[in-house]
Amino acid sequence: MKLVWSPESASKAYIDTVKSCRNFKESGVAEFLSAMAAGWNAKLIVEAWSHGGPIATSVGLSVAARHAGARHVCVVPDERSRSAYVKAMYEFGMSATEMVVGDAEEVMVRLAGVDFLVVDCKRKDLARVLRFARFSHKGAVLACKNACQRAAAGGGTSAGFRWHGVLQRGTRVVRSVFLPVGQGLDIAHVGSNNGRGENPKKSPSRWIKHIDQRSGEVHLFRG
Repeated sequence: MKLVWSPESASKAYIDTVKSCRNFKESGVAEFLSAMAAGWNAKLIVEAWSHGGPIATSVGLSVAARHAGARHVCVVPDERSRSAYVKAMYEFGMSATEMVVGDAEEVMVRLAGVDFLVVDCKRKDLARVLRFARFSHKGAVLACKNACQRAAAGGGTSAGFRWHGVLQRGTRVVRSVFLPVGQGLDIAHVGSNNGRGENPKKSPSRWIKHIDQRSGEVHLFRG
């Protein structure tokens, strides 16, 4: 089995997120990730939120979960972060999603079958969140936002981000790409773990369209 792309779900999630986040500073990243999560028909969407960060992406992932009939879980390190997240979602007019509080290793191993994972590069435990994630047997899509800020802080350039250095040994990266959306998105597609996953040389390419809400520019990215 493998992840199957649904253009209709992606389009609906994108439009609904645009409506919800039209006045938000993080607009663009939220719509893009929402469309990806819904388009891949993810059933377990996990978000590793950074305390004090914008909430637009969380809103977008909640929208995607609704369209895909998915479970949306937010992972935070402590009660302070949990309270801040719940408050931010409430102020945005959204009910808080399911939350898991605790150390990255402890909480990620409890979430088996992750289809779509979003991690804020501002989190100090970024590598541990990725390393201990338990992906779906169909494969998964991973997105690290604020990638440029990680590079500026000494985490290396986006082009030098090595997925094999942070993922669990044996995880097969089908393809990866850096996208100049927001403060930078590092995205990877990891293959199924049943030995019958896609052959990256034979896998058909898919184009993802992103429209910058501020400039009106249209960007096409090969997925």
